[in-house]
Amino acid sequence: MGLEALERITQQIKRNLQDSSQRNHENLQKLNERGQRQTSYKCDKCRDTGWILVPQENRQPLALSCECREIEKLKDEWTYSGINVEQSKHTFSNFEVWNQASCRIKDTAAAYCTNFDEIRNDRRNSILLCGQVGSGKTHCSIAIALNFLKQRIKVVYMPYRDVITKIKQNMIDQEYYSKVIAKYQTCEVLLIDDLFKGKINDSDINILFEIINYRYLNFLPIIVSSEFSIDRLLSFDEGVGSRVYEMAKDYVVEIEKDARNNYRLK
Repeated sequence: MGLEALERITQQIKRNLQDSSQRNHENLQKLNERGQRQTSYKCDKCRDTGWILVPQENRQPLALSCECREIEKLKDEWTYSGINVEQSKHTFSNFEVWNQASCRIKDTAAAYCTNFDEIRNDRRNSILLCGQVGSGKTHCSIAIALNFLKQRIKVVYMPYRDVITKIKQNMIDQEYYSKVIAKYQTCEVLLIDDLFKGKINDSDINILFEIINYRYLNFLPIIVSSEFSIDRLLSFDEGVGSRVYEMAKDYVVEIEKDARNNYRLK
């Protein structure tokens, strides 16, 4: 065999080895990518188990409930109230700005979300959207809450009329009453939707005062929507109304009663 032919064979062997090495590298890369996909978790803290194991000296590890379990539980409560957190259209991107009033609502709600980390421990750490029916108050209130939930800020949803009615129906059960009141008093953020909706009596005021006053004293934020003006909220109960206003003073939008501000009539 001549030198030239031997050289050709040698070069072919080198090329075959290079091709084989490249294929092996690509296959290994695919395996790594597949492995990474398989070990990708929604929650890296607990790896989607819902529990975090804390080592204990000379004892079995201590199992602690992960924060993601609380978030999922909250989402279930929202769903029970008729709002699917994962599929809700009550987002900022879906909010249609159709006039000056709706622009104010959206801008104020967005600013509140942006500044929340800075103000959450201050006296004025809340937001109040009130006034004209159909002006987008509930939409933006829920948009704020959904934004917070994505950041793992735990927001409890309180549809005012439904919750107050249920609490009054079970007031004789002291254990139930205390548990439910505590839930709304102590949660990280509370969204009160349609404050003072329906007929108001002393029981309504007393229940609400317990919740609002506790949050006021402990600097716990509230997101409030209501179809009533600030003056009207104060007339229902000055103690409740003034606390809500003071907490939300930097983020208050009061929409004038005007059919032109009702999106449903647009």
